[in-house]
Amino acid sequence: MKTNYIQPDFLKKGDTVAIVAPSGILKNREREVQQAVDLLKSWGLHAVVGKHVFSKSDHFAGTDMQRCEDLQNAMDDPKISAIWCARGGYGTVRILDKLDYSKFKKKPKWLIGYSDITALHNQLNNEGFQSLHALMCVSLTKDLEDVKSSIDTFKSALFGAPEAYTLEGSDYNKTGTAKGPLVGGNLTLLHTMLGSDTSIDTKGKILFIEEIGEYKYHIDRMLQSLKRAGYFEDCAGVLVGDMSKMRKNTTPWGSSVEQLIIDALSEYDFPIAFNMPAGHEKVNKALVMGKTVELKVQKDSSTLTYID
Repeated sequence: MKTNYIQPDFLKKGDTVAIVAPSGILKNREREVQQAVDLLKSWGLHAVVGKHVFSKSDHFAGTDMQRCEDLQNAMDDPKISAIWCARGGYGTVRILDKLDYSKFKKKPKWLIGYSDITALHNQLNNEGFQSLHALMCVSLTKDLEDVKSSIDTFKSALFGAPEAYTLEGSDYNKTGTAKGPLVGGNLTLLHTMLGSDTSIDTKGKILFIEEIGEYKYHIDRMLQSLKRAGYFEDCAGVLVGDMSKMRKNTTPWGSSVEQLIIDALSEYDFPIAFNMPAGHEKVNKALVMGKTVELKVQKDSSTLTYID
């Protein structure tokens, strides 16, 4: 079990960020990638775009080997200080076992993304490294003011000043205080990793979850599967992000997704905080995975503070 995660060097002007696409196809997304390059340059950073980012292979941004090649090159290159994933979708799990972390361990760097990139966050956390759950290149809108808070928290975290958060309260909040490394990500990916070396140990940790486009009964099924696998037995706390674009089943679930989560985790004593603005919405605030946090949960508000 990892409890002390290695923190890659924070970025400074003159550093280089690699943009890669380990998952879904980037069809007609050249504008967003160029915006990402321009944004990095405005911060005094250099940007390099992987040679296969705009490759196409059915559902994916190139073949498994092409996507793996770009990511591996970025991991191995000592001149690269951070790796920014262009988009999620699906596909990262197909290349996880092809990656070699030996050079990365000698010169660790920030891995940035969310959604399908949860697979990489979990893998890097299991290797003992912090990573950055934050917006991706395709998150950038034509008017960047639309995603300003997401960009601001991303930049702050990347340059070494990750923000503490005060969250809107919720009647569903399960009050209490917990401390531990922050882990997790997209619920589907956490569920997908079960039974593999990439599944994370949540003992003594704060588990963050978010989801998009699922039926409520799917959410419950995944939570029940995780629970039966012992996922929550020694968990220190749960932080719930956005549950976006929930689908409606022909048979109504009968309660809110918040109540569903509370019911599924009812036998545990740890605090549960809702309304973390992170996930598949325009406001997607950055979270440093693997960094120790203090989570204080009350009905009227919650706070998330980094303490190491």
